[in-house]
Amino acid sequence: MINYILIDDEPKNIRLLKKMLGEFCPTAHFAGSATNPREGEDLILKARPELVFLDVLLSNENAFDFLDRLLPVNFEVIFVTAFDDYTLRAFRYAALDYLLKPVNIRELITAVDKAAEKIHLTNTNRQLHSLLANLRQPDAASHKLALPNMDSLNFISVDDIIRCQADGGYTVFFMKNGDKILSTKPIKEYEILLPPDTFLRIHHSHIVNLKYVKKYHKGRGGYIEMDGKVTIEVSVRRKQEFLGRFGF
Repeated sequence: MINYILIDDEPKNIRLLKKMLGEFCPTAHFAGSATNPREGEDLILKARPELVFLDVLLSNENAFDFLDRLLPVNFEVIFVTAFDDYTLRAFRYAALDYLLKPVNIRELITAVDKAAEKIHLTNTNRQLHSLLANLRQPDAASHKLALPNMDSLNFISVDDIIRCQADGGYTVFFMKNGDKILSTKPIKEYEILLPPDTFLRIHHSHIVNLKYVKKYHKGRGGYIEMDGKVTIEVSVRRKQEFLGRFGF
């Protein structure tokens, strides 16, 4: 699936294009719309779309000034325009995709398919770059980790992970900056992937970064306190290994 948003100062254009995408582009998932540049910026930061349909002439500025403020962008753009042939020629020379109003269904499908190919290639290249960077970097804590969800990959620094929590067959990552990131992989895979000198699975549903452990409370298994006053139970069978990491 491709998360997309629509930015157009005409709500009727948004409704029409959303309807067409819903009917003819099943791989495209609507993530929101905006009718002015300020709303568009906020939506991009919130929704983190992979694809943006952008009207060339917005209410109080053009699309190019809008994109200038966002550079570098990490999403594909399909311009929607009623411009003349000279402007369309400029799009062609720049190898950027556009749709001419009124939008043609076949051209819409083709544009979305092309964007999907670019997004897939970009994600593949990021994975390869991450792999090569990790191989060249001897310090495992500085490695990048790719977290897959339903329609994208999140690239995170291993050192920024505070803890991981199982959520059924998925895993939720709790980051140093307060973000929570869902991965569609189970927690057992990350028990293997994460560097064992820093991370430990202390419970069937929890892996923790030992650098962020603040306090241990004794008990049959006991429990720990982490940054943010989060408490996590230590399973009985993991207790000795956990304490051994701290010399007990």
